[in-house]
Amino acid sequence: MPTTATPNTTGKSRQEEQRGEQQEVQQLLATAPDPRPGLRAYLEVKRAALLAKREAEREAERAGSVTGPNRLRARTKAEERSGVRRIRIRHHQILSDSPPDFAGYDLGPASPEIQLGVLSSCLTHIFLIQAADLRIPLDSLEVEVQADQDPRAGRPGFEQVPIYPHNISYTVHITSPAGKARIRELHETVERKCPIYNLLINPQHITGRVVLTGSPEEI
Repeated sequence: MPTTATPNTTGKSRQEEQRGEQQEVQQLLATAPDPRPGLRAYLEVKRAALLAKREAEREAERAGSVTGPNRLRARTKAEERSGVRRIRIRHHQILSDSPPDFAGYDLGPASPEIQLGVLSSCLTHIFLIQAADLRIPLDSLEVEVQADQDPRAGRPGFEQVPIYPHNISYTVHITSPAGKARIRELHETVERKCPIYNLLINPQHITGRVVLTGSPEEI
């Protein structure tokens, strides 16, 4: 049965409602302890933001104004003369480069290294979110990711060696007064909910196309 949007009976525009939601978030954040002293205090701020986000989502569902999936975008351009890859994501920029022995200037990590960094960042963030949600105190958190990449991959005698990073592993370094059972619960929850971890452990379908600049023709 199709969902019917609930009419707006308050007389407020969607923009006004959004401003009200933002004010509620700010009020919740204002009641949380100052995050500067350490990670435990920050988790209280994170929990306040998480609860506010869930409430906003419930309000959107009740109002019938739930939006569809977000289309994420990243764009990379090779810089002239240097070949440095400038990655643009929203208003952020990341440089990716090759080492000097491969016609680069080492101005940024290589793509496989960025991939490991993305995994470690995502795992770290989800640990923070779930620790806040489960009320598991953390004093420190650091995630290290490692992988093998063999430059001989694909050469004669090494045809079976993957060209991509493999044997990926991660280690989470946590300082917490919580018991082992609660830390285990946190770890299991993170692996269920971490987007990039699940992206990497599950097969993906990727489509691609090439467009000639200044021409509608695709190759």
